[in-house]
Amino acid sequence: MAANMRGLTQFIADIRGARVRELEEKRINKEMANIRKKFKDGNLDGYQKKKYVAKIIFTYILGYKVDVGHMEAVNLISSSKYSEKQIGYLAVTLLMHENSDFLRLVVNSIRKDLDENNEVSNCLALHAIANVGSSEMAEALSEDVHRLLISPTSQTFVKKKAALTLLRLYRKHPTVIPAAEWALRLVSIMDDQDLGVVICVTSLIMALAQDHLDAYAVCYTKAVDRLHRLVIEGEYSATYAYYKVPSPWLQVKLLRLLQYYPPSEDATLRSVLHEVLQTIMNNSAEPSRNVQHNNAQHAVLFEAISLAIHLDASSPLVGTSAVLLARFISSKETNVRYLGLDTMAHLAARADSLEPLKKHQGTIILSLRDKDISVRRRALDLLYSMCDTDNSELIVGELLRYLKVADYALREEMVLKIAILTEKYANSYKWYVDTILQLISAAGDHVGDEVWYRVVQIVTNTEDLQEYAAKVVFEHLKSPSTHESLVKVGGYILGEYGHLIANDTGYSPLEQFQLLHSKSQFCVASTRSLLLSTYIKWVNVFPEIKPQLINIFERYRHVLDAELQQRACEFYSLASRPDDDEVLQNVCEEMPPFPPRVSALIGRLNRKLGDTEDKRTWIHGGKEMNLERHANSRKPTLGSANGAAAATGTADAQDVMGSLAGLNLSGSGDQPDSPRVDGSVVAPRVAVGPSVEKWFNKLTCSAEGVLYEDVQIQIGIKSRYQGHLGQLAIYLGNKISAPLTSFTSTIHVNDSEALSATFAKIPPNTLAPRTQSQQLLHVECKKAFSSFPILTVSFLAGAHQSVSIRLPISVTKFIEGVKLGQADFFERWKVIGGPPREAQAVFPIVLDGTGQLDLVRYRQVVSGNHLEILEDVDPNPSNLVAAGVLHTSVDGKVGCLLRLEPNREAKLCRLTVRSTSEDVAAEVLRLIEKLLRLDSS
Repeated sequence: MAANMRGLTQFIADIRGARVRELEEKRINKEMANIRKKFKDGNLDGYQKKKYVAKIIFTYILGYKVDVGHMEAVNLISSSKYSEKQIGYLAVTLLMHENSDFLRLVVNSIRKDLDENNEVSNCLALHAIANVGSSEMAEALSEDVHRLLISPTSQTFVKKKAALTLLRLYRKHPTVIPAAEWALRLVSIMDDQDLGVVICVTSLIMALAQDHLDAYAVCYTKAVDRLHRLVIEGEYSATYAYYKVPSPWLQVKLLRLLQYYPPSEDATLRSVLHEVLQTIMNNSAEPSRNVQHNNAQHAVLFEAISLAIHLDASSPLVGTSAVLLARFISSKETNVRYLGLDTMAHLAARADSLEPLKKHQGTIILSLRDKDISVRRRALDLLYSMCDTDNSELIVGELLRYLKVADYALREEMVLKIAILTEKYANSYKWYVDTILQLISAAGDHVGDEVWYRVVQIVTNTEDLQEYAAKVVFEHLKSPSTHESLVKVGGYILGEYGHLIANDTGYSPLEQFQLLHSKSQFCVASTRSLLLSTYIKWVNVFPEIKPQLINIFERYRHVLDAELQQRACEFYSLASRPDDDEVLQNVCEEMPPFPPRVSALIGRLNRKLGDTEDKRTWIHGGKEMNLERHANSRKPTLGSANGAAAATGTADAQDVMGSLAGLNLSGSGDQPDSPRVDGSVVAPRVAVGPSVEKWFNKLTCSAEGVLYEDVQIQIGIKSRYQGHLGQLAIYLGNKISAPLTSFTSTIHVNDSEALSATFAKIPPNTLAPRTQSQQLLHVECKKAFSSFPILTVSFLAGAHQSVSIRLPISVTKFIEGVKLGQADFFERWKVIGGPPREAQAVFPIVLDGTGQLDLVRYRQVVSGNHLEILEDVDPNPSNLVAAGVLHTSVDGKVGCLLRLEPNREAKLCRLTVRSTSEDVAAEVLRLIEKLLRLDSS
């Protein structure tokens, strides 16, 4: 660039040739004066503007303040020449901060470059947006950046830059990006053929999914499918093989993304994931001599182990992982030791048993003395996570010994963790007091107030501990150098419970006073205030030292500190009252026990270790802490723009919605077949239309047929059921001459505890032109259910399109017809009895063209719902009687009897269903009545 601008080349040469800073400043000032004059005179062509702005940029990079050239940089952006536009964008990104007024002038120019069919201009504009990223720019241009990302005509490198630009904008201004609205379209790009695009989009989705888990749930299947294609099928170009490891960056991101979601209940996905994780572990079993190859493999392996722990901490894969981790924590490489300890801490935080980790306790303790502080920190985290009642004394003892020589950066965190472990796993209260007082003595300034507050609470609430605590704290105070926190603990405990040891040798009231008062001269005013409270307590219980105590109050009445002076005056007045005065006794009564409360230490530790990166899917600590955290994190929250908004607004929003409980806010009437909410996940909106409803109703009574059809796609099904199991072959036909890419099929089941529906294998992501593919769906009826599962099909055909349709899987599909005689039928009918195990409805019917009952249609509806029609049971030949047994895997077999009584004269029909389950009776009645009503409407 400088070679084409002689003036710039000469300017740089002059600057480099300056021997002292004064000469450099003189040359720069001369050049800046010349540039100001040229800009003031005007009439500069594009080349001259470019040259002068380049000089300004170079001056700015050297560290000098620049106050000219902003307007010229804005003008250069509008140039049609690449070299001028490039300098203009470079100046904007360097010279202007995100709150600069000049940025408003460039927004339209940037939008114009984003709209151009020129990938170079697109990239320059994207760079500027990502680097400056002001709120105003994000609001104005985020839609344009998104359009570039999803456009089928965009070049791959433009898509990559667009994805990373959106990521940058979301991190800075999360409320500007409509993340949930864009979810399906962004996830579809994970099927892009270029792995570079997939990596960038996955980075974006990782950030978005953390705050919008439900909206991006479909990415779970995409991630598993892509991992399978990379690791198992080897579907990648040589460009993305890093030392024979297929795209390790993408593998790591996908494995991390899967950890954001709870383990899938889909058996197919679980099986594929198990195969992927097993292959990754097998590939990394033996280290290679090539360092880069090892680094790539280890990066993938550690993330795979974390995912295996997340999925099932008791699986054989985790057992294999524990063996590998034991090897890694003894490695000579610092990075491997660090990752091994961190991943082992994850295992300790989730595992049911810590025995496999305790085998390596010695190695972990040695890691506390590693030469690298980051390894030492991870060893501390691991010891904290793997501590339990069996090894607590050993681990706490080691941590206390290490505390004396530990780095100052680690000490505060160590103090909190030692205090938490000591309280949580104490085998005796005496050990707890000894350990905490040792901790306070050793840690000194690193002991927060929460630690000694907690000691005081526990001693006050434990009567058997009070005498022992008073003796131990007295002995610790004898040390020549005593930290102020220990003086505070001593002042409180001796003031409350010093009388319990006053009769023992060496613990007389005078000795207690002399020891404690000798420490006060080194303490700050707040600690002295506490000691004055101790002295007034002693006035009440130790009359023999009352003169000395009154003397102390008298001296403190004249200090400059207002708090100390006020206390001394009040206490002096109380102490000077007659001995038989009850006021002093009442004021100095022993402190009552504290109300039970949760330790503040854990909250303090969590605040100290707040995440600054991707949100952790686990925290350091035992399994109980992680289960409690998971329960809290999965509480239903109302939708929000981002995680921060959810955190601050959830409590108020839940109060408001709680007060509206029971009100129907949807404004819709009774719609038994409409999608409903399951937890915080809203069912997809199903496609509607006369043909769609007609096809669906037909399939509720038949085994095969068309379920949905439009100009692009046709969906048909063929089904069979046996017992509580069923299998649907779903036929997906592409009717157009172009392939349907990023093809995704998902099943939404409202009540997964009653019905499960899973695909036999992960569906292919491309549907070739004018072809048909088949997907097998396995269904299982666990209990009676009342809502139809919803199939959502999404694909790219120019634009992103999505269709959601109900699958004709009802509870009657799992009924098997039963043949009964007249006597058996009516005997069982009477045994079941009336309500609530009877459901009945009366509704109008329409006669056929001859004015007769349409008995053939009635029989088709009843038999189509898998009930066996019983002949010659009802004396009225127009009536229909049927019987069947519903098969479920959880509730077993449920009997069901039906009686249909149409009346030609009244044009009414009475339908009665009796079942051993009232839910089944109501659901069978609803399904059959709906079909019969359709015929009359």
